[in-house]
Parts: sequence; structure tokens; C-alpha cells
Amino acid sequence: MSNPFRLGFLSHLRGSADARRAYQDNLAIFDAADQLGFDVGWVAQHHFKDKEGLLPSPFPFLAAVAERTRQLRLGTSIVVLPFEHPLRLAEDAAVVDTLSHGRLELGVGSGSDADEFAAFGVDIATRHQRTTAGLVALKQALAGQALAEDGQRLRPAVPTLTDRLWLSGLSLRGAQYAAQNGAGLLLSRSAGGRAEPTDRAQEPVAAAFRAAWGERPTAPRIGLSRGIYLSSGRVAALREIEKYVQGRIPPDTSTARFCERLHLTYGAPNEVADRLQADRVLPYATDLILQFDPIHPPLERILAMLEQVATQVAPALGWRPSGRP
Repeated sequence: MSNPFRLGFLSHLRGSADARRAYQDNLAIFDAADQLGFDVGWVAQHHFKDKEGLLPSPFPFLAAVAERTRQLRLGTSIVVLPFEHPLRLAEDAAVVDTLSHGRLELGVGSGSDADEFAAFGVDIATRHQRTTAGLVALKQALAGQALAEDGQRLRPAVPTLTDRLWLSGLSLRGAQYAAQNGAGLLLSRSAGGRAEPTDRAQEPVAAAFRAAWGERPTAPRIGLSRGIYLSSGRVAALREIEKYVQGRIPPDTSTARFCERLHLTYGAPNEVADRLQADRVLPYATDLILQFDPIHPPLERILAMLEQVATQVAPALGWRPSGRP
């Protein structure tokens, strides 16, 4: 029986202001995920940040991961397209895809951090137009089309990478645009600013993406990101979360309410699995992307939770490591 989804995890490379330590810790996390049978490891791009994440340039990091792993696919969630020249982005992606023997999953998006746009000198009001234009040029380059009158083309050639292109989408319009361009849809951990639960807000977006996919030779791809924290039970999980996010919870907000706002599922592995199973968007997902952010406990806890995901949580949802009974 085939797996109901590919199992992934997402790291923002946070938890320490020491970038070298964060990179080394995350190399160990990706290595462990590869050994545990995870299908995809994703990284988030952040510029000029400490607390939010320490990886402004995903491709050198993923090149290092490619050399340490054998089966794990390598994803960007996301590269902010308005800050990138699409041809340079295509070249960086092509090199990593070649080094990893075709394991790259290239996720891009328009971004939303006003401070980052200001630092790059890019008008945030133009982000959607820049993303649209950048995506067109990126797809042309990846597909091997001529880039100039003299016939120059992307080298190294990666003709299948267009089938592994993803676009983040928060709205019906964004989902439809992704489908019309043959890109997979990446859904965020939470639908910030919405009064309704995240899965209820995202279900129409996922449905609109499927409907807009049309008659294509490949199946629609939806990556569903969800935050989790595993412990012996919900009470113990809340105690641990409170310890790791000390100072970040507003005085008038309980830890449980803080987790609710973040759309963070916590508790024992069976409790987390039950909550994920009830998620209204899970039946649409081809990729389940779990993350321990923004809690980000110490490395040893992350490694322990990765193992629990691979051996308890995901199997309860019908997933099995590829190539294993």
C-alpha cells in the first residue's frame, strides 16, 4: 500500500545566536531524519534575523546536507523571490539539484517581512508583481529555454526541476495562481490573523488549488505545514513549552492560549496523531511537513521527537518509511 503522504520536517535554524552552532546542530538533525526514513527536510530562509532564523542562504546549507544524506529530499520553504535574480536562483538550485542527484524541492514565495524589504531596498507593495515576473523567468530557465538571442541556457541542466517547484499560498487567488503555473502549493503552519481555526481557513484554499490544477500530466501537490511538540502528555508538554519560550508569552496569555494562537499541537504521540488526523486539510496533502518551531527545544529533544514522529506519530496516520515494511 502506498503512503498517504510524504513525511517532511521544517527547520528555521533558530535556537542559538551562534550561527555555526545552529548550522552544525541542523546538519545533525537532517542526518538523523535521513536515517529515520523521513522523505523531505525543508529549511526556511530568513534575512538579518537572530530569533526568527539564521539561514539567509539555503543552498550552501542544502549542499552540505546533500553530502551527508542519501535518500532525504531537500526543500526550501521558502526562498523569497522578490529579493532574487531568477537566473541566479536557477543556477544555485541547479547546482544543489545536481549534487544531490535530483533531490531538490524548490519552494519560492513573495515574502511578507517589511523590515527585510526595507533592507533590500525593495518596495513591499511590488512583491506580488516581482514574484509573478520572477516565477516566469525561473521556470523558463529551469525548463532549459534559451535565455538570450545567442541561445545560452541554464547549466547544469535540470529539466525535471520544474516538476518540483513549489509556491507558498495563503489565499484562493494565490492557490489558483500556483496551480495554473504547475507549482505545488505550500500551506503555512497557521493562518495568522484569522478568527476561525487554521484548518478551516485553509481547506477552501486547498480545494481551490485542486480545482484549478486541471488536466495536467502530473498530480497536484500540496505541502501542509503543522507545528507539534511531543512529551508524555498535554500537561507535561505545556510545562516544557513554557520553559523553552520563557519571556515570549504575553503576561495576560496562558501557555495553552499561546499554543492555540500558533496552531501548535502538543501532547503524547498518540494525542498529536489524533489531532493531526482530524485536521481538515490533511486529506488534501501530498506532503505533511512537521516543525518544532517556534518552540525549538534543545538538540537532544528535537532528535528524540524526530524519532517519535517517524516511529509513532506518522505511522498512526498511515505513513511508513520508504523501502521498509
